[in-house]
Formats: sequence, C-alpha cells, structure tokens
Amino acid sequence: MPKSRIRKKDDFTPPPVKKTTIKLDSRRWVAPFMLALFAIGLLWIVVFYVTDMRFPIESLKNWNIVVGFGFIAAGFGVSTQWK
Repeated sequence: MPKSRIRKKDDFTPPPVKKTTIKLDSRRWVAPFMLALFAIGLLWIVVFYVTDMRFPIESLKNWNIVVGFGFIAAGFGVSTQWK
C-alpha cells in the first residue's frame, strides 16, 4: 500500500510583542506623610498622658486619646496609597 503524503505546515510563531512600560505616578509624598501622621498621633497621646490630661486640648478630656488614634488610623489609610 502506498504511503500518503504528509503535509508540512509551518509552525505558528506569533508576531513579536512590543513591550510597553507602565509609568506609575510618583508618590514620594506618601511615606513622609504617613510617618508624620503616625508621629503626630503618638505625640498627641504621649503629651496627653505626660501633662496629666491637661493638654493638647483640655476640654476634650479622654477624647484626646481618640484624636491621637485617629491620626494613627489616618496614617494607615494613607499607607494604602504607597506603591
């Protein structure tokens, strides 16, 4: 019995892909701002305890702790923008 001819196909090679670079926005301000918020929050709480709860704002009383932790939480919120 005669052998059938085998068709040879060229292997598929995809066209070359152009590399595109993605330029990220410069977010150099994030780290210093985040650390500043952490420091302000910590300093707020420390000053509150060291001054026998008279400073930074006496009328807030124990809510000064919430304000300090608010600065710290804002620092964590800003940290999500860090790339």
